[in-house]
Amino acid sequence: MTDFLTPQQLARRTSDAVGAAVGAGRDLGLTVTDARVLHDLFSVVVHLAPAPVVVRVPTVLASTATLDSQERLQRAELDVTHWLADRGTPVIPPSPLVPREPVRRDGFSMTFWHYVEEVQGKEPDYVANSESVAGLHAAMRDYPGPLPFLSSAAPEAVAADLALLATDPGPLSAADLERARREWEVLEPLVRSREAFEKAFPGIDLQPIHGDSPAANIFPGVHGNLYADFELVTLGPVEWDMAALGPDLESAYDRGARRNGMRPLRADVMGFVTAVGMLRAATTLITLAPRLPALAEYVEPTVEQWRATPFAGGPAGPVSGSR
Repeated sequence: MTDFLTPQQLARRTSDAVGAAVGAGRDLGLTVTDARVLHDLFSVVVHLAPAPVVVRVPTVLASTATLDSQERLQRAELDVTHWLADRGTPVIPPSPLVPREPVRRDGFSMTFWHYVEEVQGKEPDYVANSESVAGLHAAMRDYPGPLPFLSSAAPEAVAADLALLATDPGPLSAADLERARREWEVLEPLVRSREAFEKAFPGIDLQPIHGDSPAANIFPGVHGNLYADFELVTLGPVEWDMAALGPDLESAYDRGARRNGMRPLRADVMGFVTAVGMLRAATTLITLAPRLPALAEYVEPTVEQWRATPFAGGPAGPVSGSR
């Protein structure tokens, strides 16, 4: 695979992101004297202290991402979270101190959020979180803004990753590559086309969803948990938000669904979204790891997990059946 970034290169990327965030914040009239990094993985998250503002600066993106495509996603995220916050849904809202729009600076596109103090050391309760996701879905159902169909599946990026792996496969064998190619032939049409999806899964309603495992993106604020990181908000089946979490957390979601007047998860759709998620995870981790070496330790376990799942290729595969 491509050479991994060195610690010095990673530190420079973080420093550049912080500098861009501070400069953009000051340009918007914020007083920033003590900026500090709260999180640094796929994005550098910076508190522009003493201002009660946090900037999220994405730094590790799909190879197909552009500033324009990134900005479209960010605008949708800002609009959805603002709409939810106005209706009392517990989310981290956009900052009211700056215009509610992405800001470009120094090659980055960034968004500005209200600072919330975090409860340190709190272990997430994924069962409770999964049960609560149905309530988030109930709150999102009436969002009136336009959203693309399953954009969080990032089909262009998956196709690009598969092309890259064909020439530089990393830990994947020839059999792995053939399986990945054949699986994507089955899954891609249902990801790219709302009409194809609805034909394959009749009776499944589509609605605004979080797009990126909301049960794992709940922020432990000092005044209560808040949904966060709606970067991949999209239109899709609710099952997408529970992909690959397993039967115990699916059951927890179903309890929340009954309480909120929502339908339970359907097994055939869960099979489909989990198949897409596992294929994306196996290919994306390999291609992103050189730019984010912290992912390297997860590559082989994820590939092994994907190998152990049923092939998503026909009537006997995970895209069939119903509950």
